[in-house]
Amino acid sequence: MAVPQRHRLPDATAPSTERRVSSNHAHLVTSAARAEGDPSSLRGFRFLYLVDAVTLFGLMVAITVVRFGLDWPTYPWTHYVIGFAVATALHMAVYYFGGLYEYEQRLGHRPWLPRAMLLTFMAVGGDATVTLLTGRYLMPRANLVVLAVAASMLISFNRWAARRGRLLRTGRPRMLLVGTPSDISSAREHLADAEPDAVVAGCLNDPASILDEADRVGATELLLLSGQPLDAIYPEPLGELEFRRISVFRRITPADTLLGLQRSRQIGGMPFVALRAHALPICRLRFKRLLDIAYLLLLASFALPLAAAVAAYVRIVGGRDVLYRQERVGRGGVPFVLLKFRTMTRDAERNGPVFAVSNDPRVIRGMGWLRSTRLDELPQLWNVLRGTMSLVGPRPERPQFVARLEHEIAGYGRRHDVPPGITGLAQTQGHYQTDPGYKLGHDLQYVVNWSPVLDWEIMAKSLVVMARRTAR
Repeated sequence: MAVPQRHRLPDATAPSTERRVSSNHAHLVTSAARAEGDPSSLRGFRFLYLVDAVTLFGLMVAITVVRFGLDWPTYPWTHYVIGFAVATALHMAVYYFGGLYEYEQRLGHRPWLPRAMLLTFMAVGGDATVTLLTGRYLMPRANLVVLAVAASMLISFNRWAARRGRLLRTGRPRMLLVGTPSDISSAREHLADAEPDAVVAGCLNDPASILDEADRVGATELLLLSGQPLDAIYPEPLGELEFRRISVFRRITPADTLLGLQRSRQIGGMPFVALRAHALPICRLRFKRLLDIAYLLLLASFALPLAAAVAAYVRIVGGRDVLYRQERVGRGGVPFVLLKFRTMTRDAERNGPVFAVSNDPRVIRGMGWLRSTRLDELPQLWNVLRGTMSLVGPRPERPQFVARLEHEIAGYGRRHDVPPGITGLAQTQGHYQTDPGYKLGHDLQYVVNWSPVLDWEIMAKSLVVMARRTAR
């Protein structure tokens, strides 16, 4: 179902003994995975789930009591209690997937109210949608208006209170300043005036010893002041710092403004951007996974009969071994087994793995149209169901090629921040002759800007390209 990539890879199975394609990227992924699963680092956020849920449910009860007293209209009180519980669950889901439970750095935090208000109004819209679809009112209709405003303020207050509680529990942020002596001196003056809740724990001129110095001074925040090249900190030690819950900020220089940065934060009156080892937080990855499952359910009635018909055709034309399996690199640099309908001869790689080319002589006669229409990739819907792939994302490559490209192209491993896709932005925008480095630009643009709307746009463009059978 994908549209063409620059080079189609051969069909023959080529098992690889490589379990990780890049030691640096593997260490980064391991650190991030440990951070995601570290109970101590998430304890406060799990408590915030409970606080928000109780706040929402209590607010719904309070609004109803204020309006009607204890004699609630139309329905018995059990009806409203169930409705309040359903509405609370819906609001919590919107808040979670909207990023209200992401780990938040303590310095230069973004204001909560605008985000909370936007998400609350979306959740209230969901409450109204449930009523339209089921005919069951979760609460009196006028309550929704009051809930939208009051919940936004209370949810924001909960985050302010959680931040203050975290400050009391863990102490003041301890900043490690990294930069030239003049930049450090200037930053000290700004921070002393504007960040009274933080303390400068240490200063460092050489970024090569960041981890050792952070350990020595007990830093909780790291401020890069002098526009150091990002390869000095990414992928390591940024991944290890993220695992240790040490927030990393890079000061925005005048030259950086040429990049059109939109998300900045003020620390000590200076503009900074927060650096993260991974582009998408776990909540958004889970939302993307949830959407994939929904799309598969919608596609099943059409895709299953089509896959059965294509499988029968491959069996008749190509003989046995209708499916073939090939190792590709997935999310986090972890290899997985990709499925496809076999369209090449069984000995296509007798001389080793190579890129496929246009009019490849190894393609079985009568199978070329399957490759040009991408119907040979239908079995990858099984990969999507298993979670090793997504419908949309960077196309997965083979470990041998990834190992080479990660050494040749800086930041190549960042494309593995999300699951690979059956189709992707590089496939709709690029061509066969597009350089891998330029394709990486498309992949990273997708990773950084992911949204459901972007996925819909890419899927629609993929269908157009497939229909035209263009080699892009």
